[in-house]
Amino acid sequence: MYEKLGGRRTRLKNWMRKGIDVIELQTALYQRLTGELSVPVYDAVPQAVDSGDNSAFPYVTIGEDSSSQFDTDTSTGFDTSVTIHVWSRYRGRREVKQIQQAIYDALHLHDLSVSGYHTVMVLFESADSFMDADGITRHGVSIFRIVTEDV
Repeated sequence: MYEKLGGRRTRLKNWMRKGIDVIELQTALYQRLTGELSVPVYDAVPQAVDSGDNSAFPYVTIGEDSSSQFDTDTSTGFDTSVTIHVWSRYRGRREVKQIQQAIYDALHLHDLSVSGYHTVMVLFESADSFMDADGITRHGVSIFRIVTEDV
């Protein structure tokens, strides 16, 4: 049975052992965004932000990610979708839109330094902004597609 699987079994074992380190990808995103944006970037928002103090806004969080295999005949790669959130207490949408534009400028078609991987592409996929459930916080959501391959 194992011989029938041949190379597929080996590739599956390699992917399970050497799958994209999403922590390394998040680190690269964090470094790029903190270097390019004029607002704080968080993985976990400090508790002070949750206290309702408007001075802590705006800020950006690196959110959800989803990865899938993206192999060629000669390399192992990963196609990852990453969501970046913007949070603002500005009365209108202007601040959220400006920060989303800055995120776009920082990421779209730029290389990321992901340890152990080569960035094939970083592409903007979509953006949205809306009033958060609390009725006072504006929430922006931007999604980027990041394709990487082993070095």
